[in-house]
Amino acid sequence: MRIVFMGPPGAGKGTQAALLSTQLGIPHISTGDIFRANVSAGTPLGIEAQSYMDAGEYVPDGVTNEMVRDRLTHEDARQGFILDGYPRTVEQVVELDAMLSVEKSKIDHVIELTVDVDVVVARLVKRSAEQGRTDDTEEVLRRRLEVYAEQTVSLVEVYQDRGLLVQVDGLGDIDAVTSAILSTVNA
Repeated sequence: MRIVFMGPPGAGKGTQAALLSTQLGIPHISTGDIFRANVSAGTPLGIEAQSYMDAGEYVPDGVTNEMVRDRLTHEDARQGFILDGYPRTVEQVVELDAMLSVEKSKIDHVIELTVDVDVVVARLVKRSAEQGRTDDTEEVLRRRLEVYAEQTVSLVEVYQDRGLLVQVDGLGDIDAVTSAILSTVNA
């Protein structure tokens, strides 16, 4: 099973992807984890990505695509995976489709965790305070949520048009959200 998780920061994608990964026996592949692994291993792609991250910029699609392409060739991803944080652009959707077509496979489900902006901002402000992250102010967090919404409108449309998108309320009890997601992927 090949699943894409979508949702704004604080929606619970990482939590739900980790739980689903265990339940389904497929890896949770996070672009953040891929970036960190490449940077810590000093790979050419990691060194290139680090230069953008150090400048506070997004890692370009080309670098991200190559890292994801490499990760999807690992043995543990052959039977399926959960992508978290990728794709983020329509161009990345096209690239992901091309990667999968080589293996004669495709995305089976796209799960979008939906949240109330005010609730998620409160959740993120609390998490930032607990982690001592003074740069995550309410204003900054609201802007990140706006940017996410602007960037993903097109992705939502693409996956809706393909009949793959299912929206799940990400603010419920963790077990209830997991159960709703499992109902979707097992239907």
